Amino acid sequence: RISLISKSEIRYEGTLYTINTQESTVALQHVRSFGTEGRRADGPQIQPSQEVYEYIIFRGADIKDLNVMSGSAPDAA
Repeated sequence: RISLISKSEIRYEGTLYTINTQESTVALQHVRSFGTEGRRADGPQIQPSQEVYEYIIFRGADIKDLNVMSGSAPDAA
């Protein structure tokens, strides 16, 4: 799982789908938005969403922080 904070201070969590180095994008699948969680100093806070998005593609320039929360499960032998 990946936890990503956008430049607009919104946190997303999802599974890494792909990284496109040519276009400088990161795609996550099965993504939830947790809103700004109090990170925004100026302007309105964004509330979390219950919706699970199939895919979201983020431009590298729009990513403030990215953390790997856990790796994928190993294949069963």
